[in-house]
Amino acid sequence: MSGLKKLLVIVLVCFVAPALASLAVRAASSQPGSWRSADWSSAGILPGPDKDPGAAIYVMAARTGGLKGALAVHSWIVTKAEGEGYTRYDKVGWGNPVRINSYPADGRWYSNVPEVLLALHGAEAEKLIPKIEAAVQDYPFSGRGDYTIWPGPNSNSFVAHVLRQVPDLHLALPPEAVGRDFRPFGQFVTLSPDWHNLELSLGGYAGIAVGTLYGLELRLGGLVFGVDITKPGIKLPGFGRIGL
Repeated sequence: MSGLKKLLVIVLVCFVAPALASLAVRAASSQPGSWRSADWSSAGILPGPDKDPGAAIYVMAARTGGLKGALAVHSWIVTKAEGEGYTRYDKVGWGNPVRINSYPADGRWYSNVPEVLLALHGAEAEKLIPKIEAAVQDYPFSGRGDYTIWPGPNSNSFVAHVLRQVPDLHLALPPEAVGRDFRPFGQFVTLSPDWHNLELSLGGYAGIAVGTLYGLELRLGGLVFGVDITKPGIKLPGFGRIGL
């Protein structure tokens, strides 16, 4: 078998087949007909600020709407200083894209219940909240028109930027966060400050990642195939991480 045929087989088995399977599962499920009919209310996951007055940081994600939800999630960040209410940061595809408190902190996204990817409390959260706020302010794609659904910069590109700027959060977005690996052309190499994670990106169209946060990932067109080493598992396009 020639090198080109082997490459095509790898692409079909690792990327195309899982993506099509996820699309089929999504197509068979019930989804809201439009954003107007979708449920955007609180999912009741986070405690009320009066019940948990201490500082907190949450990173959350939920499947997006329509068939896109077969392959992608929408992610956001929530902070809460001690004695204060929640502040939610998202990036969306209309108007001024970076939004603050446009939705409930733990709101459903296109009727999909969010997952808490990170929950940090107390003194450590209090220390990192100003760094998160600074990263949001420094985000380079925050003007009107600075949103591209694929390969980015989109909602996941925004959250991934904040996570890179605040490495003490020790979090990478899940593989189904399409757009997390977006970089402007010219920024081909990203190395974490502790040298534990290396990412190579061709503008978000293709790339490779290796390290403690990513395991080993092959990235193509925003889709991810890989293996998780520290917490054994595999990563499949659409299905995300599957623990072994």
